[in-house]
Amino acid sequence: MTATLLNAENAVLLILDVQQRLAAAMARRDEVSGSSEFLAAVAGIVGVPVVVTRQYPAGLGDIEPGLAQTLAALEAEGLTVSRADKVAFDCFREPVFVGAVDGKDRRQLIIVGMESHICVTQTAISGLVAGWDVHVVEDGCCSRSERAHFGAMDRLRAAGVVITCAESAAYELVGEAGTPQFKALLALVKQRG
Repeated sequence: MTATLLNAENAVLLILDVQQRLAAAMARRDEVSGSSEFLAAVAGIVGVPVVVTRQYPAGLGDIEPGLAQTLAALEAEGLTVSRADKVAFDCFREPVFVGAVDGKDRRQLIIVGMESHICVTQTAISGLVAGWDVHVVEDGCCSRSERAHFGAMDRLRAAGVVITCAESAAYELVGEAGTPQFKALLALVKQRG
């Protein structure tokens, strides 16, 4: 599949396992949580559905509090936020996840989350196999070790996954300046600093 630019009418945002106990072991916890919150807010601006997963929540805890607040605000505004608890590392092996993304007539999957070399990699590659145009947000993903994170990004790039950054994804989803969506995006970008 040839990589394409992200399109808000064709995309789904997957926030993968950004959980408190898991995040505590990550060197770039704040950056990844911030990118996840940022892209969730952008999804709200452009109407992209969001799927949030938790890997074994009894052991790894709930999602990060800032992200939870962002998602609650989006739901209050009417955005679709689906949740899927899982034990499989590959989201495509979990029926709840598959049910959340199938039937939406969308074929682009934007992935942020933890850990790059485990759940992110397995889900991204399975997404490719299933015919998705997969975009992994490098500054929205991490592993306990930077070596594992960057190795995963290299592997995914070689497999045909688009490796991008949060702002690139956001600007592609908005598409053009001079719109209310662009003005809302600009406010979020300024908040990020």
